[in-house]
Amino acid sequence: MKRGPIPDDDDDDTVARKGKVVTTTEGWPELLRCTTTKPPPILLDELIAEILLRIPARSLVRLRNSVCSSWRTLISSSQFAKDHLRRSMAMDPALTHPRIAYNSTWHSYPTIGVFSVRSVFENRPHEPTKVVGYEGRRYLRMIGTCNGLLCLHDKQREDGLLSPRAMLWNPCTGFTSQPLEIGGIFSVCGFGYDHVNDKYKLFVIVEKKSGESFTRIFTFGPKSTWRTIQDFPYRLHDPNNKTILLAPVGLFVSGTGTLNWLLCSSRTSFVAVLSLDLVKETYSQISLPSRDSDDALRVFPHLSILRGCLAVCYETKKTHWTLWMMKEYGVPQSWTKLAIIPHHPLLLDPPRNFSLVPVYMLKNDVLLVISPSCKFVLCNLNDGSIDFPNIDSSGDGMTQLRPLSRGVGGRTYHIYYESLVSPSHFGLPTCSSEMRLFKPSL
Repeated sequence: MKRGPIPDDDDDDTVARKGKVVTTTEGWPELLRCTTTKPPPILLDELIAEILLRIPARSLVRLRNSVCSSWRTLISSSQFAKDHLRRSMAMDPALTHPRIAYNSTWHSYPTIGVFSVRSVFENRPHEPTKVVGYEGRRYLRMIGTCNGLLCLHDKQREDGLLSPRAMLWNPCTGFTSQPLEIGGIFSVCGFGYDHVNDKYKLFVIVEKKSGESFTRIFTFGPKSTWRTIQDFPYRLHDPNNKTILLAPVGLFVSGTGTLNWLLCSSRTSFVAVLSLDLVKETYSQISLPSRDSDDALRVFPHLSILRGCLAVCYETKKTHWTLWMMKEYGVPQSWTKLAIIPHHPLLLDPPRNFSLVPVYMLKNDVLLVISPSCKFVLCNLNDGSIDFPNIDSSGDGMTQLRPLSRGVGGRTYHIYYESLVSPSHFGLPTCSSEMRLFKPSL
């Protein structure tokens, strides 16, 4: 039987190499649809499920409408989506196909750009990583990502006023939830998963025109309601408070049920992580690695997620950056120095007082960062070499922004992992028409 490759937008499937045994999904749809002159063997349901769990989410989505009804029902079920996600993240991360999604912060484009992380690492300079654009009905901003779901924020005009809303979108399956009315403007926010109660939650500080603010958590489900919790202990901009948040969006750490913000003081050397436990809906602080006393906060540190762990990057002595990772969440003693990255001239051209932003790290110690010069850079932590990936962003619809290969400014970025999780799995009405592929005008 002739087996052709599965059509895809960026050759994400792993291929076999001579002398190595690797997993490949090439030909899965044809294999699962094939018929022979002899009756096919009868497979136990448990064996069928085990086979399907080993196929990447994107391939399962493509073949979902081409298989028998029992398989389609299995692939579409909530439990299968959870099992597939759990297996993918724990045993075979390649099945999740990590991607970077971004939106414009300088202009009100209704589009979101998406591209493959693996292509950035593996493509040769003459093979650009293609950005795929998705278009909504109005300007979109990303709040956060979790288990393959992106939480999006837009504004619907009602009675002459802008009414902020939020919705969930899975780019892999195409499904979105019906928009949720937030009831006021907000900046400090976060999206994550309460693994104890199996609930997805949205955290916001809603600001009213009267000047009042409310700290709320929204639990997505068939009976979705807001819950007001203890006031957030810090503000993004507060001249009377020595300690402020460095970024408004909390970072979700998978498996911990927490959102995390970086606290910093411009008057002292104090830095810490503020953590919100989405299970208990309470706050706590986590200390960061100690810094040299003579290292002034000329450039504020940056908080990231690397290999599923909290990571923080400091500038040290104006000569290099020090990258730390917390290997056991909530345990300050587990902060481990991961790398020292010298101030390479190409990382600082032109010179700016911006931080080095870690984005993603492979097992072979190649780190994707956003440099202070606002470019994507691949840093090899073993030999110190750097490389600038070729990313073709012509398909994102953000025509007034510089191409990604020349600069990353004017955008916010989130990493997500492809999954089969759908808003309908936790009782939300869904549709597949809210977000669609963007088609650039000729």
